Amino acid sequence: MSTLSFHELTKRYGEVAALDGFTAVAMPGRVTAFVGPNGAGKTTALRILLGLAESTTGSATIDGQRYRDLAHPTRVVGAILDQGFHPNRTARNHLRIVARQAGVAPSRADELLHRFGLDGAARRRVGGYSLGMRQRLALASAVIGDPSVLILDEPLNGLDPDGIREMRRYLRSFADRGGTVLLSSHLLSEVEAVADDLIVISQGRLAAAGSLADLVADTDLESVFHSITHPTHTEQEAWS
Repeated sequence: MSTLSFHELTKRYGEVAALDGFTAVAMPGRVTAFVGPNGAGKTTALRILLGLAESTTGSATIDGQRYRDLAHPTRVVGAILDQGFHPNRTARNHLRIVARQAGVAPSRADELLHRFGLDGAARRRVGGYSLGMRQRLALASAVIGDPSVLILDEPLNGLDPDGIREMRRYLRSFADRGGTVLLSSHLLSEVEAVADDLIVISQGRLAAAGSLADLVADTDLESVFHSITHPTHTEQEAWS
């Protein structure tokens, strides 16, 4: 079981702060939705957590360790972030390469193609896949090492209603088995059906955090989220 922690995380690009003292936690056995408008800092925080970017100050850790210090990272963390597939490679070949990198049996590729409904398209080139099929292939790639943590950037994007329901069921079962799920979205409605906890980020800062049930009970969450995603003209000037 792994806890994901962001502590006083700041990332600056010149004079612009993509993250500004951001602190939050995602716990094992829970699906934590990481929500905020586009440009709020979600992807930057996830990239730092996965060792793809350096923070200016602060830390992002997995059970107290940086991603780069994990002995077997693919056995601990699975991620969907900055999807990249060779367009001329088949899904089966792609997953077999990922399996080899993760140190697992090649048969794991066929198991996951079946699990995520891609066995009928396993020998097709990924360049011809729809966005929804790419999302399913990305999730199969993320879990190939049987990790205890899933970090997913906009995983529901491009999925049809059946695909969304299947993704939600998978994430729910993953968390119920003790796994840690952190998924980002810019749409609150997209994650309400699956999330246990919520982290709301705005302008690189923590805006709200807690269990979804408590936040809904204590605040008009839709109004709070709407004010963040649709700032008034005065607020836009203050942020600029």
